[in-house]
Order: sequence, then structure tokens, then C-alpha cells
Amino acid sequence: MAGMNLTPYDPSTFILTGITGLESAHEWISILFSISYIISLLGNFMLLCVVGKEQTLHKPMYLLLCMLALTDIATSTSVVPKALCIFWFNLKGITVGGCLIQMFFLHAVSIMQSAVLVIMALDRYVAICRPLRYDIILTKAQIAKLGLVGLIRAVLFSLPMPLLLSRLPFCSNRIIPTTFCEHMAVAKISCGDITVNKMYGLVIVILVIGLDVTLIALSYGLIIRAVLRISSKTAHQKALNTCTAHIFVMLMSYTPVLFSNLTHRFGQDIAPHIHIILSNLYLLVPPMLNPIIYGIKTKELRDKVGKYTCRS
Repeated sequence: MAGMNLTPYDPSTFILTGITGLESAHEWISILFSISYIISLLGNFMLLCVVGKEQTLHKPMYLLLCMLALTDIATSTSVVPKALCIFWFNLKGITVGGCLIQMFFLHAVSIMQSAVLVIMALDRYVAICRPLRYDIILTKAQIAKLGLVGLIRAVLFSLPMPLLLSRLPFCSNRIIPTTFCEHMAVAKISCGDITVNKMYGLVIVILVIGLDVTLIALSYGLIIRAVLRISSKTAHQKALNTCTAHIFVMLMSYTPVLFSNLTHRFGQDIAPHIHIILSNLYLLVPPMLNPIIYGIKTKELRDKVGKYTCRS
């Protein structure tokens, strides 16, 4: 009940409105959120359990899938519980500190996930273009080091965001028109100068998303060139099949986030609820579909999951 008594002028609290313009549909939207969250948790935890139990799956590719599963769980868990509190109980308040923590955690996990996708593209490049050196180049220790570098990068790039926001003044308007605390969404309700915030957000888009997408595109460009040189149709098809799931996941991950970032800066004519829905889709759909896609497209993983499912 405390959340219902909050006013927009409480200096220690922000108000998350949910999906602005679709308040009457919040109960129905909450069903979709709940279903996607449950599927995400079940699918990703199952992937982690199967890979953890099966020694034959303790390979770089599956360790990377585990990293991706952990980021998927963290992404959806950082958003969905609070969103459901808004939809079901009208608990829209979030403390300033809680908002900044959620924002830091969410952006750090997103940047870490992008790093994992880059390492996965590198993994496929080495597996197809340098197969004889695969076990030498990409050992489990090497994957762990790359993962650590990705984590450090995520923390270093995300930490300035809450620090930049903490220096801004917030006046009477403390209403954030979305379901979670996102850097630019919070900055826009400030009554101070947010030029630095806009510039830093653009730097993140260029240095993280732009660089990562470029590296991924370069990796798959080299993979496609190598595949086209394979004379055997069977080997040709096998090589393409190993990349299909990765390419689909990357398109699904980067397309909404790029669109969301662009609409924040240039999409003044786009209806607010469209932007909010797209932002939430980026945080809900990939965590739900990633384990399904890899479970279907990766035969070795599919067989192991089938074994444990039939046994239970």
C-alpha cells in the first residue's frame, strides 16, 4: 500500500509508470511478462544444469552458452519482478538509490552479454576457419580470461552512468515513463543540463554496440568466405548450420537495442508506448528464446537435454 501513497514530489523516490498509454492493459501485459520470465528461468537453468552435469559438454562453446544463460537470467530478473509489482499491485515507487543500482546492473549485464556474443562469434570463426588450432587457441582457461575482460569492461563502462545521474538535480517531475530505470529515461526527467549524459550514452553506443557489431560482422564475413571455399556440400551445410543459431540470436539481441537507442535520441514522433514496448522486448524476448534456439539447433545439447527430460 505504501507504493500507492507516493506522490511525484517525494524527493527520495522516483515513480515508474509502467507502459504509458496502455495502463488499462497492464493486467494482460503482466501475463505475457510472467510467461516469458518463467520460460526464461526454466530454459536457462536447464541449460546450466545439463552443461554442468555432462562432462562431454565442458567445451568452450558450451561454457559460452552458460555465460549467455547467466546474463539472460540476470537481465530478466533485474526488470520483470519490479514490472509485475507495478502491473499487479500498483507499487510504482522506487528509491533513487534503488533506481541507480538497477540501472547500473542492467547496463552492465547488457554490455557483458554483448561481449559474450563477440566471443561466441570468435569461437565460431576459429572452429570453422582454424579447426586444427581450435583446441590450442580457445581453451577453457582462455574463455574464462575473455569472460573476465568482458566483465571488467562492462563494469567500467556502466559505472559512470549512475555517477553522472547522481550529480543532476531533479525537481517536481520524478515520473519515469517506463517499467525500469534506464540511463536516458532517468536523465530526461532532470531539470538540469543532460548534455554530458547524452554524449556518454552516444559513446557507449559507438564503443560498445558499434564496435561489437563490427567485430561480429567481420567474424561472420570471414566465416562465410571460408564456407564458400568448401567443396563438400555436406561440410558446407554443416558449417552453415553451426552458425545459424548464433546469427539469429545476435540479430534478435542487437536490433531492438539499436532501435531503442536511436528512438531515445531521434524518435520524438514515435508514440511513447511503442518505445517502452520495444525496450521491454529487448529485455524479455532474447532471454526466453536463447536457450530454445540453442537447444533446437545444437544437436549435442539437444540430445543431452532429451536424455535428462526422458529420465525425469
